[in-house]
Amino acid sequence: QEDDDSCSDYGSRDKPGTTLGRTVPDGNVLFPDIFHTDHLLFYERFKAYQDYILADCKASEVKEFTAEYLEKVLEPSGWQAVWRTNVFEVLVEVVDVEYSALKAVVQLGEPFLCESRDSTFTLDCMQELLELKERQIPLQELWVVYDESGEFDQTALAVEHVRFFYQCIWRIWDEEEEDDFDYFVRCVEPRLRLHYDILEHRVPSGLVVDYQNLLSQCEELYRKFLNVRNSISSSDSDSEVENVSMVEGLKLYEKIEHLKQKLKLIENPLLRYVFGYQKYSGLQAKGPRPTGTKITHVVSSTMMAGLLQSLLRDKLCPESCGEELEIQFHNDPLAAVNACYEGDTVIICPGHYVVDGVFCIADSVELEG
Repeated sequence: QEDDDSCSDYGSRDKPGTTLGRTVPDGNVLFPDIFHTDHLLFYERFKAYQDYILADCKASEVKEFTAEYLEKVLEPSGWQAVWRTNVFEVLVEVVDVEYSALKAVVQLGEPFLCESRDSTFTLDCMQELLELKERQIPLQELWVVYDESGEFDQTALAVEHVRFFYQCIWRIWDEEEEDDFDYFVRCVEPRLRLHYDILEHRVPSGLVVDYQNLLSQCEELYRKFLNVRNSISSSDSDSEVENVSMVEGLKLYEKIEHLKQKLKLIENPLLRYVFGYQKYSGLQAKGPRPTGTKITHVVSSTMMAGLLQSLLRDKLCPESCGEELEIQFHNDPLAAVNACYEGDTVIICPGHYVVDGVFCIADSVELEG
């Protein structure tokens, strides 16, 4: 009973009216508004996963713990949702929930509302598709339709937590990792912190690209590894094909482990900066420009006449300067820094700049602005 009470405090079941916002779906079809839940703060997701969903579970227990959480907070029927895939969106009504499978049993909503890339998804086609799926849809593919009563707030939040977890936190190899440690501490918290550090631009964009590329490579190799492993288990023992597959599997396994270690380095808030530093620590200084000249680099997103006059008066043509200055203009601070040689000057004018990369300065240059 205590678990039920503590869990019911998370959300707004006992409060009149919804506390969640609403979002108007994009597209040409007039779908009903949906709950706006993808804006949750770090501490809200952290608290949900630590206190209500995962607690101290192992990786192999994640699905079981999630199902237990859903049984406490998810309305089993009576709510509508927009079922979204890469190909179509369709309005459905939830008539039951298969908690252990993390799926909802649905039927098409009335009226029939569907938007797709082509016109092949008719009412009959969608009915047939649902029958093939035994009318069971993964919860993470559902966006709960807005209801101002507050009755479905916890349902909308629960679906959001499941969706976010499997899209942003869970890795397909997690279940096969060492299971002796607290999964939340070992994997969930560092990945969640990294996600929000990236959102709040606290991680260099170059490192973000590296992480995403590493993750994609690791997922692709792991799927290949699973295929090889399955082929070994289904083939005759001691066959030449099996021996070749085992060698291939070992090579894939080593590559995967190497990539996973790199991912863990970036996921660790302290080590990711060491990783980023080591990547660029081999940078060599260019030294003086071969021609011997020194260039002043001016960075400005837009150059107005008044700004140019001010630069000419205060920076580019000082009275004490007895020689001609060579000037280059840039609209990106990173491009200006990368163009520098020893002794150059970079003047960054007021403005808003989006830098896609990491500043690596190996030469002695002067920065102003």
